[in-house]
Amino acid sequence: MVAIALARAELGIDAPLVTVEADVLGGLPQIQIVGMPEIAVRESKDRVKSAIKNAYLDIPDRKITVNLAPADLPKTSGRYDLAIALAILAASEQIPANALHGTEFLGELSLDGSLRPVSGVLPATIAAANLHKVLIVPRENEAEAALAEYRDVLIADTLLDVIGHLRAEKYLTTARSVPTPMPIIDNRLSDIKGQGAAKRALIIAAAGAHNLLLTGPPGTGKTMLASRLPGLIPPMSKSEALTVACVRSVSNRQASITNWAIRPFRSPHHTSSGVALVGGSNPPKPGEISLAHNGVLFLDELPEFSRHVLEVLREPLESGVITISRANHQISYPARFQLVAAMNPCPCGYYSDGTDRCECSLDKIQRYRGRVSGPLLDRIDLHVNVPALPPGALSDPGASTESDEHERAVDLVLAARTFMNARTKAANAHLSSNETARFCRISGHNTRLLDQAMIRLGLSARGYYKVLKVARTLADLEQSNDIETHHLTEALGFRSPGR
Repeated sequence: MVAIALARAELGIDAPLVTVEADVLGGLPQIQIVGMPEIAVRESKDRVKSAIKNAYLDIPDRKITVNLAPADLPKTSGRYDLAIALAILAASEQIPANALHGTEFLGELSLDGSLRPVSGVLPATIAAANLHKVLIVPRENEAEAALAEYRDVLIADTLLDVIGHLRAEKYLTTARSVPTPMPIIDNRLSDIKGQGAAKRALIIAAAGAHNLLLTGPPGTGKTMLASRLPGLIPPMSKSEALTVACVRSVSNRQASITNWAIRPFRSPHHTSSGVALVGGSNPPKPGEISLAHNGVLFLDELPEFSRHVLEVLREPLESGVITISRANHQISYPARFQLVAAMNPCPCGYYSDGTDRCECSLDKIQRYRGRVSGPLLDRIDLHVNVPALPPGALSDPGASTESDEHERAVDLVLAARTFMNARTKAANAHLSSNETARFCRISGHNTRLLDQAMIRLGLSARGYYKVLKVARTLADLEQSNDIETHHLTEALGFRSPGR
């Protein structure tokens, strides 16, 4: 007889249904797996054999054919072991075949029959919940599966536990929900002395989800400023947090599930490859830009990154999605991140810092800055200079900031987000062209001002619209329905000449 068990594949952050069919036929004893299995799936026949024997059950002394459908979907990892074992046992009439109906199974089998965790359990749980199916997963995946808050997720330790449940001898327990972690803000805006213009830019960036470039000499606080941005952005919604958790789930980062509701802050080293940054390998896994989805991607020492690596950021910065293509399949991952970059003004870092330390020639400075392409810089909304603090600023008691500065900034950003969400349900940086034309209208006088600035600053059409979006955010910070002249002039001040 042919028996069927259900499992879930891993395709990006999706979990398409896989039907595991097992048929016991005449012929030499062997297990043959078909349906585009990769090496780890083909090896599952040996794990399944040992697990079934150690569960004190029998492997039929005949040919067993296992088909994983649909056949054109790549099958990877040992996530199908449990479903394959149960389909074989049902086909050989050792467990009731009808007990498999309405239930999906995930888990890798060890040789002694115990269940090992697999990646991508959260997307599979969400998919099973949408179809109202029961899902059985290994115990080590319990916390991850519980994030979906679906009550028909059952936890098992061994193959024998699952068999006992299917035979109605001893039922499995339901996954226990985990409390949502509350963000702990250790990095506060009030920790930074001085740098009023940069702090103002951080608040604007947090309110409108704008990309930010910080330029200044070493030791002026660029990295500190960047690390404060996640604490200013409003908390994620439940759906946003689940998407972030799904990306971490398929990345084999189960330990990160404990912080699933906290906005990501990713800071890859400048020696990172393009694959590490955008994702890749085979099967494709998400890179840093997807792990920073709904959070912040901080690139320190921006010109030190390979130019090729930086260029791959251009498409996801616009679309919020990265698509990775391979010969037999194509996978898309979310990549709606907020870019914060930092760089020195010259190779030595001390150009225009008010001292005579810089000995870089003009040609050397231009080559250094030229490592970052104009099209990438054009996609960054806010260009901010972070100057060196004047002598005595750190030791001057009058220069210390107020302790409630961070709370005021958070309240200001939240009020601005609420104001703009009532209008478009999206951050201003993510407005489409039609939405920008509709909601970022300016008066005739301001139109002429922006046209003149576009010529003087050498703004592209993209830069033109980015200025409008920043001006819209500045108006939202003041709860203003209209973009006034001072909003526009401040937005123009954040565009570097020639950018």
